[in-house]
Amino acid sequence: MPLFRAVKRALLRAIENGSVAPGAALPSETELARGFGVSVGTLRRAVDDLVAEHILVRRQGRGTFVATHNSDRFLFQFFHVERSDGLRQAPAVELVSFERGRLDEDAAAALARKPGEPALLIENRLRLQGRPVVHDRLAIPAALFRGLTEKRFRERPSTIYHLYQSEFGITVVRAHERLRAVGADRAASRVLGVPVGQPVLQVRRVALDLGGQPVEWRVSTVTTNQHDYVNLLSRPT
Repeated sequence: MPLFRAVKRALLRAIENGSVAPGAALPSETELARGFGVSVGTLRRAVDDLVAEHILVRRQGRGTFVATHNSDRFLFQFFHVERSDGLRQAPAVELVSFERGRLDEDAAAALARKPGEPALLIENRLRLQGRPVVHDRLAIPAALFRGLTEKRFRERPSTIYHLYQSEFGITVVRAHERLRAVGADRAASRVLGVPVGQPVLQVRRVALDLGGQPVEWRVSTVTTNQHDYVNLLSRPT
């Protein structure tokens, strides 16, 4: 393993175990390099990778910090629906339901758990420009989110991923998505106000934490009459 990757893994472990909290500043590059017994150049390569992955953030003149989840990061990294004319805004999120249940086979397979394990099952409606556009259905393992209640979820001050990070020490850093065209089911019809069977986009997402563990299974139904799913693809240099 290249030395900078070993340093990167060590930094990830420190963030994952809470040694460096979300929003906290890292020690100086010189201090970190000395602690790891590597050159500043090697340390910098590890930090560069973590910045590119939105795990760390550099602030001009202030240093390098552990990135926190906020509305801007959600919009930039995890929300890809925008109006067809290019207008991009954060959605207004409405809680539709919050209940305790069990993982079904799809959710269990996505989360690498056993079917029937206790879970929190959550439905949200996302509005853009006042219109219901996205119906989200989330399944999260109850074992990872002990003490999460409907009240805490409803009254969170920021995004769902900020809640995971700040209240449960779970930092979502990436997600794996699959998209397909489907007909709206009855639940989506009820939440989005579209006819059953109307063509919609379905996005099936597994959210992963710092260690690569799946922590959330989300199935999103998106109406595409006036909105598109937009993703920026780039090739590594």
